[in-house]
Amino acid sequence: MTTKPLHLSESQFDRIVHQAVARIPSAFRRHLDNIVISVQRRPDPEMLDELGVPPGETLFGLYWGVPLTERSLIEPPLYPDTIYLFQEPLEQVCVTPEELREEIAITVVHELAHALGMSDAELDDLGYG
Repeated sequence: MTTKPLHLSESQFDRIVHQAVARIPSAFRRHLDNIVISVQRRPDPEMLDELGVPPGETLFGLYWGVPLTERSLIEPPLYPDTIYLFQEPLEQVCVTPEELREEIAITVVHELAHALGMSDAELDDLGYG
């Protein structure tokens, strides 16, 4: 028996995003107060190209902003930090809502860690690589 990926409405997906964020450890979640989480259907081709994502691969999420470790008190960021979640790629790898919640939580923590200036090695050590 083959399993089909999920295909949710925007409101169903948004509800799962809220549930996933609520599950994130508070040590990370408390940093989301000043970060916008934006759900997009999929990353656009220009974004993938600009980020050097190879053909046939995609992104589940993306942090867009100035990491805390690179901020200046004199020149604050012009735009709010944003974590983009890409609904279609996330749905394509998940077959149950529970699996989707888990993948979204991992993705948000991964992108939030970039906002905090953490390296991929540090994320791996925490189990979010």
